[in-house]
Amino acid sequence: MIITFIRFFCLLMITSNVLSQEVINHTSEKSFQIVRTSEDLIIDGVLDDKAWSQAAMIDDFLLSKPTEGTLPSEKTEIYILYDDDFLYIGGRFWDSEPDKIAATTAGHRVDRLGDDDRFAMILSTYNDLRSGYRFETNPNGTKHEGIYKTVGQHLPAWDTIWYAGSSYSKEGWVTEIAIPFKSISFHPENDTWGINFSRSIRRRGEEITWLSRNRTYNPSIVGQMIGLRGINQGIGLDVRPSITLNKKGGVTDTDLISSEPSLDIFYKFTPSLNGTLTINTDFSSTEVDTRQVNLSRFNLFFPEKRLFFLQDTDIFEFGRIGSNTNNKSIDGRGVRENGRPFFSRKIGLSSSGQSIDINQGGKLSGRVGRWSVGAIAINQSKSGNNHSSDLFIGRASASILEESSVGLITTIGDPTSNLDNSLVGFDFRFLNSRLPNGKIIEADIWAQKSTTQGISGKDNAYSFELRAPNSTGLRWAIGQKELQENFNPALGFTNRVNIRDLTADLGYTHLFESADAFTTGAYAQEIVSLDGSSHSKIYTLEQRYAKPTNDRIFIRNIITSELINKPFKIYTPSSDPDSAIIIPVGEYKFTTTRAGLGTAGYRKLVTAFAFEKGDFYNGSMKEFWSKTTWKPLKELALELTYKVTKIHLPQGNFSAKVTGLTIKSPLTNSLSLSSYIQYDNVSENLGLNARLQWIVEDGKDFFIVLNHNLQDYDKNNSFVSKMADISIKANYILRF
Repeated sequence: MIITFIRFFCLLMITSNVLSQEVINHTSEKSFQIVRTSEDLIIDGVLDDKAWSQAAMIDDFLLSKPTEGTLPSEKTEIYILYDDDFLYIGGRFWDSEPDKIAATTAGHRVDRLGDDDRFAMILSTYNDLRSGYRFETNPNGTKHEGIYKTVGQHLPAWDTIWYAGSSYSKEGWVTEIAIPFKSISFHPENDTWGINFSRSIRRRGEEITWLSRNRTYNPSIVGQMIGLRGINQGIGLDVRPSITLNKKGGVTDTDLISSEPSLDIFYKFTPSLNGTLTINTDFSSTEVDTRQVNLSRFNLFFPEKRLFFLQDTDIFEFGRIGSNTNNKSIDGRGVRENGRPFFSRKIGLSSSGQSIDINQGGKLSGRVGRWSVGAIAINQSKSGNNHSSDLFIGRASASILEESSVGLITTIGDPTSNLDNSLVGFDFRFLNSRLPNGKIIEADIWAQKSTTQGISGKDNAYSFELRAPNSTGLRWAIGQKELQENFNPALGFTNRVNIRDLTADLGYTHLFESADAFTTGAYAQEIVSLDGSSHSKIYTLEQRYAKPTNDRIFIRNIITSELINKPFKIYTPSSDPDSAIIIPVGEYKFTTTRAGLGTAGYRKLVTAFAFEKGDFYNGSMKEFWSKTTWKPLKELALELTYKVTKIHLPQGNFSAKVTGLTIKSPLTNSLSLSSYIQYDNVSENLGLNARLQWIVEDGKDFFIVLNHNLQDYDKNNSFVSKMADISIKANYILRF
């Protein structure tokens, strides 16, 4: 495996030498010349530094929402400067009603700011209309950042070192941002970057942008920032040592105290090609998964949250799998993700979500001219009956046409068995966001072939999808996906093989003069086994009405058909595994109606709920879901979720309940406490996760993480400690 990684690295370096001189530039309807400064700036949220008087200034903003191309209600000014080490952005946001500014989120960094008044910026450092970074802040100076995995989807779990400060004023609010050039990747010979800015005024439902198209903005919709020269990337070396002290205990285990050092090294082999080495990797500070109860036959999909795999994650994306916008598939997100060749949660995690040691790993990723390239090599420890495994992922894609790409992927190794496994895949991603009237069309074609020891034939997968995902007017999509019965992406994700998956979506959104939006649509999906022995079909008709503030209501009618050729367990009581409820072989047709509403997230008290009732296989079901968020102070937020599904079948009745309580308390901008309590009555497991984080400054932080799981073995509300551990972790990034 090491030899494979070296060979791939050599290929990347050769490619780099051949293509590194190629610089991509695109024209835009808007551009500006950035100003270089030699003055010192203090990032405190007050635009009083002398340097700001020299900055390039942008004030030609228009609405993208609710009514695109019209004048906003308030004035916005953005100032841009740079020096050897930083890109500086200042923002002045006028507001005629400053006491109504929505800013209920506080703390150093959060995973979303979508409910607050905010300022957001997109940086497309390669100016390729495909990739980019997103930086956001609010009037409290709280930060959020993400990296775009596709043009229309960014990953909020990605983070890097940058600085922000904000303040309120009688005229509105002000922000200052400093982004180190060492924190982002770019080509040093390219003096022109793509850039865009937006501002949100939540109480009015306004999204104010420098540039937008079809009421959206993303890395394909950018202006030009010209004149970046002499930028200091340093030697491109980040060293992050950390140490974790851990104490584990359980109902039968004796306490175990351990100390685990780990080391992550990041190095830029070229200004746009990054290398990462991890030794004795520790993920103890990673957030826990949100609990789900599976009432289907198929695997659920959980998103990646670990930083090592999130860095440059966009490079490893394949065929835009899972990135389409419909959310009405047969068993939720898992169907949309089906056929993914690389799913990083297969590494370092068991099927039950338990951590498996990663002894060492390396990653190369970045851009070389028009090419995006990536390689990951991991040595994973033994787990259960599985030997230690060497795992490898290689990915390369080239930008073609204006906004499209073509690429290859390969994987080697199987973390879940001792069988040899490999995969190769090809994908073509087409995008044209410059059709008349701002309309969009996109298409994806991909093919994969897996090779598994002892199995031959019927190991291919194919897909085609064509979409017009317009935010107003007519939208439509058609697609077909086929996964043969022996297709086995051991480092990817499948929840169903030996199937042909057909989808069609047709809808229309009407925007009223008031900017209220009414959306209607019909969606169909048919998943048929290739031998005709089973099928799953779902037909959906939906109507939705939304205010510009995102107060909304919807109703959805669903017709489902299931042909089942093998009985499956739908419910197994934890207290009596022998009394599982089984859905027998047969053909089932049932209808359900789901309705719900939600209130705008900028308020201190926010609620959303949905109710569904109808048939369920050879019985009936009722489901209620709710989420209530209360933010009495900016330093305190409580979120309660509750879901109960009541099933009545001839084979027996049961209820599945999932409850979650999240408490977030940013005590200061650098010290925060968060707790997450989860319970479900199927596993009878009560889980507590508590995290205390002290951020001395970006790149220097300290964690105390408590995980405690309790089990009601007898189902009599007598919970017994099943597992408990406490971890203390310190990170320190040395940047050269």
